[in-house]
Amino acid sequence: MPSRISRIVGTTLLVLVLAVVIMAATLYGLSERRLNKRYAVTALPVAPRSDSVAIARGEHLYRSLTCALCHAEDGGGAVYSDAGPIGFLAGANLTRGRGGVAAARSDVDWVRAIRYGVRQDSTSLIVMPSEVFTHLNDADLGAILAFLRQLTPVDRELERSHFRWLGRAMLATGRMNILVAPKTHGDIARSSVPEGVTKEYGRYLADIAGCHGCHGFGLSGGTVAGPPGLPPASNLTPTGLGTWTEQQFVTVMRTGKRPDGTALHEFMPWRAFRNMSDVELRALWSYLQSVPAKAFGGK
Repeated sequence: MPSRISRIVGTTLLVLVLAVVIMAATLYGLSERRLNKRYAVTALPVAPRSDSVAIARGEHLYRSLTCALCHAEDGGGAVYSDAGPIGFLAGANLTRGRGGVAAARSDVDWVRAIRYGVRQDSTSLIVMPSEVFTHLNDADLGAILAFLRQLTPVDRELERSHFRWLGRAMLATGRMNILVAPKTHGDIARSSVPEGVTKEYGRYLADIAGCHGCHGFGLSGGTVAGPPGLPPASNLTPTGLGTWTEQQFVTVMRTGKRPDGTALHEFMPWRAFRNMSDVELRALWSYLQSVPAKAFGGK
């Protein structure tokens, strides 16, 4: 009898192990299919710029959007998140130094990555806000490229972003919508709005800064797609901002502190946005004041 029980237990364990192996192999295969999918995009080059005005504008955009948060102030790349069993995320070294990618990138390669979220081999980047940066007009994108071309080489070799077992399982089962290319609509009308304290320029800044990605296209706030535990995004319509003044809004963006003294959550990239000029922040305020007032989470 004990021998029979042992055989039954052994067989059961073997079946369970085989089931786990088959499931793991299936999930790995599905995740590989998604990671290796090719995206056909037509990335047209932007007019090359190399003058000092363009470089200064590109540097300003690099630091006031979210580029430096992932790729470091010097462009040499940085670890963004080591999320244990989910995966490892790092912003690439954008310079010509050791470990950098610039020497192997043409202008079209840069456009393909920034505007479409697609690598040279046509697979999707893992983390890159291309669904936001696709709104950059050609002049501003050209200025960013001008800045990237003249970066001082930085010797910094970083592990490439990748998924681990849990991340692959979530990717395979559709529980993680993180790949960039499927979310990016590159063929859109891009505006060349003159800089100024206008709601039109403010809308352009909101588009390229990603405000709508977290706060919703109506800017009424709600659940944010991101790491677990994130608080809901605030209501940025006149209803949510209430009695805030323009100066209070500028101060919040510069300091990360609301008028009542509470701190913005660190997921809100105010440390980048604080580098915006007064004109840009006032234009953003003008745009926020122009959107229809909505209740929190309203469409």
